Parts: sequence; C-alpha cells; structure tokens
Amino acid sequence: MSEQDVAGNNFLRSIIRKDIEAGRLQGEVVTRFPPEPNGFLHIGHAKSICLNFGLAEYFGGHCHLRFDDTNPAKEEQAYIDAIQEDIHWLGYQWSGPVRYASDYFDTLYDYALELIRAGKAYVCELSADQAREYRGTLTEPGRNSPFRERSVEENLTEFAAMRDGAYDEGTKVLRAKIDMAAPNMNMRDPIIYRIRKQSHHQTGDKWCIYPTYDFTHGQSDAIEGITHSICTLEFEDHRPLYEWFIDNLPVPAQPKQYEFARLNINYTVTSKRKLKALVDEGVVDGWDDPRMPTIAGMRRRGFTPAALRQFCEMVGVARSEGIVDMAMLEHAIRDDLDKNAPRAMCVMDPLKLVISNYPEDKVEQLSAPGHPNRDNLGERVLPFSREIYIERDDFREEANKKFKRLVLGKKVRLRSAYVLLAEEVVKDEQGNIVEVHCSYDPDTLGEDPADGVKPKGVIHWVSAKGGKQATVRSYDRLFNHPAPDRGGEEFMAHVNPESLTVFEGCWIEPGLAECAPESRFQFERTGYFVADRYEHSSEQPVFNRTIALRDSWGKADQ
Repeated sequence: MSEQDVAGNNFLRSIIRKDIEAGRLQGEVVTRFPPEPNGFLHIGHAKSICLNFGLAEYFGGHCHLRFDDTNPAKEEQAYIDAIQEDIHWLGYQWSGPVRYASDYFDTLYDYALELIRAGKAYVCELSADQAREYRGTLTEPGRNSPFRERSVEENLTEFAAMRDGAYDEGTKVLRAKIDMAAPNMNMRDPIIYRIRKQSHHQTGDKWCIYPTYDFTHGQSDAIEGITHSICTLEFEDHRPLYEWFIDNLPVPAQPKQYEFARLNINYTVTSKRKLKALVDEGVVDGWDDPRMPTIAGMRRRGFTPAALRQFCEMVGVARSEGIVDMAMLEHAIRDDLDKNAPRAMCVMDPLKLVISNYPEDKVEQLSAPGHPNRDNLGERVLPFSREIYIERDDFREEANKKFKRLVLGKKVRLRSAYVLLAEEVVKDEQGNIVEVHCSYDPDTLGEDPADGVKPKGVIHWVSAKGGKQATVRSYDRLFNHPAPDRGGEEFMAHVNPESLTVFEGCWIEPGLAECAPESRFQFERTGYFVADRYEHSSEQPVFNRTIALRDSWGKADQ
C-alpha cells in the first residue's frame, strides 16, 4: 500500500501509518466516537463517525462508542437511542458494548483523590464571577485563588463533603493546581469537578458531583486503550491539559490526541443550540424534519448512507478550517440515487386527459423498465386507460417551438406508452382548463408514427384507473443565505419560506403505493423522492422530495 493510498486527502491515515511503521503501537489501532447525548447528531457528526470508524476499519482496528454523559441536566435516553440508530444506519458497528463516561465515575473520583493527595488539586469556593476575575485575560496572567494553598487533608475533607451533598450547586468546585500564569487559559487551574444535584440516566442518584469533559476525556481514553483520540480543532488548545492529566495520573495507557477541521457547510447551521431553537420555535417539525441537517432528518429526506459516506470521503480530512459547498453534498446524493433509485411516475399538479378514441372500459397493462441501466431492477406495470393525468404545466393551448410538451393541435409521446394529439380543451366558469380531450395512435406503442413525424416531446403520466393518490412534500434548503449564522446575522431571518411545499391529491403509479417506507425513487422528469419513514402506507402514500433532478441553487448563486 503506497503512502499516497494511505494518506489521500486524510492526513490522519498518514499519522497512524507512521505510528505503525515506527512500532509505537503495542497492539491494534483503537479509536472512539464520543458524542454528548444532548441532541440529535448532525452532518458534522457524520463526518466524525465516518472518520473514527473509517480509520479503525482501514487499519483493521476497533472503534468504541462512548457517550460523554457528564452533564445529566441536558441528556436524555431518547438521544442515546437516536445516536446508536444513526451510527447503525450509516453502516458502522462499534466494538464491544456501548460505553459511557459514567462507567468510569468511580475511577475518575479515585483519580481526583490522587491529584489531591499529590497536592495537584484543591477545592475552591470562588463564585463564578470571582473565578472569572481571578482567571485573567489572554494578555494578563491570572491570580491564585485564596483557597489554592489549602492542606491536602482539608481538600480531602471538603471534596468528600461535596460528594456527600453537603454543599449547594455553585458553592464549591474541585480545581487542578497547574499554573495561573500559563499563556494557555485552559491550564489556569481548570475545574475538574462541580456540584450537580441532578439524577443521572445511567447512575441514578449515586452522584451529586460530576467530572468536567476535560477531566473525563483523556482518562476515559486511557482506560479504554484508545490509541488515537481524534477531536475537532476547537480542542487543540485543550491538548496540553489532556496530556497533563495523562502525565500526572496512574492511567493504564498513553493515548494521543489529534485534531482535524470540523465540517462547515454553507446554507446550513450545525450549532445544537440553534438547531434546538428551530425545533422549539416550530420552524421545523422536530429533530428529524427532512429539512434539518441532522442525520435523522437527512435519512427521512431520503439521503442514503452510501452518499453521506462518499461525501465525507470527498470532503477529506484537513487541519485548516474551510467552507464546503452544499452542492457537493447534493451531488453525492444525486449521483447515488441516479445510479440506484428505481424510476417511477408521479403527477403532482394533475390535469385530466380524456382519450376520446380509447375504449371506456379498456385497461391495458403496459410495462416500463425499473431503471434504464439496471436490468436487475426489472420491469414495472403501468395501467393505461381512457382517462389519464399529466402535469398541468405540460400542456398549453398555444406555445412557441421551444415548448416541447403537449400543445393544442400538436402531438406528444407519453413515457413508455402512446403518441397523443391534443384536440380540445374543456374549461370551467372561471376559464381554467379542467380537461384536455385527445386522440391516440394505437400503432405507436414502442413505435414511431406511420407518417414518420416523431413528436419532439415526452411527458410522464398516470392512469386514472389503477393509479393511486398520494401526498408529496417538496423539500428544499432550509436557509436561503449561504452563511445564515455568520457575521452577527440573526439566522432565523434567513429561513427559506419555500423550504416546504405540500402537494395533496398527486397521482402515482400503483406500485408506488405498495412500496416499503424509506424506498427511494426517481420520479421521472421531477426529482428524487422517498416514501416517508413514518407516515407512508398503501392506504395513504406519503413521499418526501430528496432533491431536484438538477441544481437550481447553483444558477441562483451565480
């Protein structure tokens, strides 16, 4: 395997390869994915999942799933379940059992005692405002807390009292004793335990003090034998603290932390706070709304695991921050669905056509390929009858030569069916066209007209007999601004008012009603759609638009 093959656009593969070649690993490569169970995972987490599980897979190692459950006030079992489901849906399986940082609370407490006994941690009673003042600034050193020189015995007594619930929240914390003048603010005696009188979803009421992420992170990695602890760049300044804890505690392994640039995509937001606001304020219909950048939302929208994995591979892994164009993600989706989605026909804004020379009681069973390039997707059956539906904008009474659909007095071919000639329109009292009367040429099924004049247009259709009615939700980008939350902008002001259009009374070919939820299709000439994960049924078919056939946003941007 060449270095280029290993590294590609992923510098972490190169680092791991060099560690292996230098003999720095005692065993297999072990990575971990450590989500907080305080919300649904989004597209940025998908990149982290693909990276951590992908690296372990690439090097024949293991990847752990460990929930960073150190803040029980914001955590829920529902999020834990959703995260596991997202990982499985993306096609990954963690090594061993599901792990929790809370599995190590007893060990972490013992590690805190080790630091106290070594004179490297102390109980501090500064208020939050006082601690902020004592901490200093980026240009000025901090000042030592007046509680910094407490004796080991007093600190042990105070910490035990914290654990036993003797103090209120916010009155005392345990801090590491490092250096209040350190240039790196994270090293200025960081908090490692705080009082939280909150029941925990895993440990119940056993604890009323909880370790901070910084104290939990590295020690959990060490306990699990993680070899490469991979974080996003905002944790780069935390790495010296990660290493200080590892160096000053009797941990069983020496993991190393590496950082990569997080995934930033235009036309979206990935802040959990902002995503929660979208849900709480009713802008979207929940965390799995198909417009949300959550994995659950993208799944319900009809994105495929393969497309998301391919997108993450295309984006690559870099050390510098950048903005990825949403069009790259949409290209990955289109490319996958174009190759794999069966074709079908759906009329979203129906106009009735009556074929006057077709027998009223006759229904033919025509056939069409499931996919133009995939013989394994077989054929689909299309009932054909005297009355059919076409898209309203596929007909005009008059049109210029550029309009290659059905025009009064002209011919058009129905997809996988006959050639029609539009002869007459029927209008209501307001002058709206309600029916178009046509004639068909019975010799044109799969054949050109005998007069040799081929119709210039082909349109899709659904039979009134045998066709089914459905609800179709046409989704688009949730935001109409490429940077909705940057530069002090109020991101809610950039919500796209046309991000959802619901079409009732659409006509679909009969096979679509019988498909399973989450079945994906290309609705010919329209776009890619998926049967809704929760609401689709044969009695009430519901489809969500995944993406249009072509990128209309690229032209708008230009």
